[in-house]
Amino acid sequence: MAVSRRTVILAGAGGLALVGAGAWWRVSRVPETATAPWDLAGPPPADVRLDAFRHAILAPSAHNLQPWRIRLDGEDSATLYCDLDQRLPEADPFDRQLTIGFGCFLELARMAAAARGVAMEIVPFPEGTPPGGREGGLDARPVAQLTFAPRAGLPPDPLFAHVAARRSNKAAYDLSRPVDRRELRQLTANGLDWRVRGTTTPRFVEPIRDLVLEALAIELGTPRVHRETVGLMRIGAREVDASPDGIALTGPAVEAAAAVGLMTREALAEPGSAMFETGARQLRASHAATPAFLWVVTDRNDRESQLRAGRVYVRANLAATSLGLAMHPVSQALQEYPEVADVHARLHALLVPEGGHVQMLARVGYGPEVPPSPRHPLEAKLV
Repeated sequence: MAVSRRTVILAGAGGLALVGAGAWWRVSRVPETATAPWDLAGPPPADVRLDAFRHAILAPSAHNLQPWRIRLDGEDSATLYCDLDQRLPEADPFDRQLTIGFGCFLELARMAAAARGVAMEIVPFPEGTPPGGREGGLDARPVAQLTFAPRAGLPPDPLFAHVAARRSNKAAYDLSRPVDRRELRQLTANGLDWRVRGTTTPRFVEPIRDLVLEALAIELGTPRVHRETVGLMRIGAREVDASPDGIALTGPAVEAAAAVGLMTREALAEPGSAMFETGARQLRASHAATPAFLWVVTDRNDRESQLRAGRVYVRANLAATSLGLAMHPVSQALQEYPEVADVHARLHALLVPEGGHVQMLARVGYGPEVPPSPRHPLEAKLV
C-alpha cells in the first residue's frame, strides 16, 4: 500500500511512534551489506597485505569518504593513493583532514601486520610531497609506499584487539557520568611521541564546547559547505547499502520520513525547513552533551605531520574503546574555509597559546552503543 503522510507519526528524535499497517517492513529495515567489512571473524587471508588492509579500511575518515586506493606491488609491497573524487573541496579545501584519515589507515594496517609478526615499513609520499597548509591539496602522486617483511620477536600492539569495536560515536554523551582524569591520561599516552592533550575540567571544557557550537552554526549557515555535507548523506538502508560511504542516516524514523517525502536532500539543505531545523537541533544537542575533549597538536602543518596526527588519533580512539569510552571527532572549528577563520584562530589561541597546529579535536564521554559506519569492501579499494 502507498504510505501517506498521515500514517506516520514521528516522536521527536526518538524515532517511530506509529506506522500505518503494511508499512513496517520498510521503516524497520537496516543496511544488509554496508557493515559486512567489520566482520573480521574467520581465517585471515594468506597474503598479509590483504589482512592488513581489511583492517585498515575500517579507519575513520572525513565524512566517511574512505579515499584510499591500494595497488599491490610484487609479493611484499603496496602503494597507497588518494581517490581524488573523494574529497571535500568546500569544507577541507587543502585536504588536511583527508590526509589525517590516511594516517589512521596506515596505523591500522601497521598494527594488523604486526599481529602477524610482519613489520610494515612506511615511506610517505615517495614521489614527492604535495604542499601542506594553504598551498594546495593532494594530487595523483602516491600517499605512501609500503613494504612488508617478517620480523622475529615483533610484539603485537595491545590496542589492535579493539579495531573491530572502534566507533566514531556521534550521540549525546552522559553528562551525569564524568570522565575520570586517569582514563583521559590513558588516551593521551598513545605510544607515539607526539602531543596529545585533553581536559575534563568544566571551566575549560565549556569554552571549547562554545567554539565547537559556534563553528557548527557557521557550517550550517554557509550554504556551499552545508550542501556539500548534505550531498554525502545516504538516506535509508537502501541508499547506504548502495553507497556505503558518506554520512549514513538510518533507523525507523529516517525510513518513515523518507517514505512519505519529508526527508529529502532538498529539505535537509534548506534553512528553515523542518528537516533542516530538526537536524540542526539534534547536532547542537549532541555536541553540547560533551564532558571532556581531546586534541592532537603538531609543530608543523605539513603532510607528514598530518599523517602522524592521524596515526596518533586512531590510537587514542582505540584506547577509548578499550576503556568503554565514546569518542567523536569534531572538525568544524578546525576547517579552513574563510567563514570559519575567526573561530579557528580563537580555538588555537585557547588550546595552543604557545604555538602549533591543532590537527584533531574530539569529544570524549560515555555514550550509548552505536552501530559501525558503513564501509566499502576491500576489493572495491584495490587498484
